Amino acid sequence: MMSAKLDDLSAAVRYALETTRATTVCPFHGEVIIRVGDDAAESHAYERAKRILRSDGTPFEADALREEIGRQLAIAADGRCPKCDRADPAG
Repeated sequence: MMSAKLDDLSAAVRYALETTRATTVCPFHGEVIIRVGDDAAESHAYERAKRILRSDGTPFEADALREEIGRQLAIAADGRCPKCDRADPAG
């Protein structure tokens, strides 16, 4: 049961980060998530994820939500796709 809750939390955070444009997916490497670096978008993503989770009745703790947002932002590429950078002979 705990993993289902974690999956719901993770999915809600991923959706909130993408729809607020705090993160984006590389158009050439669909598996690469890029952190845009917009503090306002990241704050908005937190509020959006909170509303999503409340609206569908998923139980969550504010600390767990902050940790999941931090985790997803930490694993995202910073500003640019590293795979595109490696493939670009000029960069």
